[in-house]
Amino acid sequence: MSVTEELVPDDVIPHRHLPPLRYRELPEPLPWRRMVGPSIILAGLALGSGEYILWPNIVYHSGFVFFWACLLGVITQFFVNMEIERWTLVTGESAITGFSRLSRQWAWIFLILNIVPWAFPGWSTAASELLLGLLLGPDGGTEPLIAGTSLSPAGLLSIGSLVACGAILTAGPIVYNTVERLQMWLVGLILILTTIIGCAVIRPDAWVALGRGVASVGSFPDLQATGLTSMQLLGALAFAGAGGTLNLGQSGYIKDKGYGMGQYLGRIVSPLTGQEEAAAETGFHFHHTPENMQRWRGWWRAANIEHGISFLGTCVVCLSLLALIAYSLLYDEQGVLRSDATGLGSGMKFVWGQAELLGQRPLGVFLRYAYLIAGVAILLTTELGVLDGTARISADIVKVNYLLNHPGWTVSRLYSLFLWGEILLGSLILLFVTREPLLQVQLAAAMNGAVMFLYSLLLLYLNTKILSRSLSIGPVRFLVLVWSCAFFGYFTLQAAPPFLKTVWGLVTGGV
Repeated sequence: MSVTEELVPDDVIPHRHLPPLRYRELPEPLPWRRMVGPSIILAGLALGSGEYILWPNIVYHSGFVFFWACLLGVITQFFVNMEIERWTLVTGESAITGFSRLSRQWAWIFLILNIVPWAFPGWSTAASELLLGLLLGPDGGTEPLIAGTSLSPAGLLSIGSLVACGAILTAGPIVYNTVERLQMWLVGLILILTTIIGCAVIRPDAWVALGRGVASVGSFPDLQATGLTSMQLLGALAFAGAGGTLNLGQSGYIKDKGYGMGQYLGRIVSPLTGQEEAAAETGFHFHHTPENMQRWRGWWRAANIEHGISFLGTCVVCLSLLALIAYSLLYDEQGVLRSDATGLGSGMKFVWGQAELLGQRPLGVFLRYAYLIAGVAILLTTELGVLDGTARISADIVKVNYLLNHPGWTVSRLYSLFLWGEILLGSLILLFVTREPLLQVQLAAAMNGAVMFLYSLLLLYLNTKILSRSLSIGPVRFLVLVWSCAFFGYFTLQAAPPFLKTVWGLVTGGV
């Protein structure tokens, strides 16, 4: 395919302070089955965000009364993710690079919003506590090694798991291929284990209760009666799916997989074992010929099918199974909380409570271990994905906006720098701030809800005002994106007071 250096005019796609896009032919679309991978990675991120810790705990406190909002959150994220993919399919660039074409100020804003919310390594902490608990019991490894400090065996294992994830991501020649293979195995393991547990535990009346909950659109739990907080509910909604800037990481995954115009941009490689690829940091566009438009429709159709099956399908199945398992364990056939299920608490105590109830069932030893092993896998898929996603997003922002004319600073080298910087920051938080997993997840959720409000607004503008009519958002997707802006805007306003109170408690030692 011949390369042309014809530049895309400003009246087609403005470039502002970045180099203009260049014209190339849109590659032939792939069948959706050959596109599977990026959405599985994103689904792996979603599983540990809310599915294992937050939503089963909400079901414990209030049944399925709020589950309609969970499914609505996942569906909303499907449409938001597809708008992120739209820009990358059309240009090969990340959505954040598209935002930077509107204003350079978005570069440093999203750099901060990408690093700070994900600095709290709650998933690593939770996975470590589960792993040690399997070996030493529920409280194993949580006692401080040194009196008056937060340093414990679980904390050390958490730091070790961060370092191990960093080593895995650094060792593979092509980072995307490493992440895809690992997430495929882990997500497959999770689906198998949760399905086995579900078949053994879930009762027919639980399915009926789930159906009623989904149909009760607009219902909310009584916060005073259930003990839930608005920060918990809104955080769970933000994490019904991947959440935060990690959704924006979908741009990098589909680019490295070779979707659309992303085939013309290089991939991130390991500085130790990979061969640096020729890369273009800014993207390309295609003339709107009948042939290219036919290819575009093929890409868009296949991308929607792949994301619908791999991301939306996986999230809905796992969310539903884990919530149904929790309900079947904790409630009787009349929908009343069982006497032996009271006082389970929240966070990891709640996870251990469910595990103990599973242990009382026929084949209980197997079910208990299967549930806890699935939990370790779920949380590790999230931690691996968080480290990879934040590093690739930060590297992309810095390279495109600040180091474009510095060939020595490749995206791959910047990726490694941000990867190990995030590991160091997470380790310091574990040592000196907090190692409570649920609190860390809730803080990340509260911050990332605000991030999602911001980029929903920007995507709405980018994909309606910048892209041509034949490539831009249709009426239904436009309304969904308006809804996303409204929902996450409301989330931001409601979550701000409890979030600030919690942060103040951490600073002053009150939490």
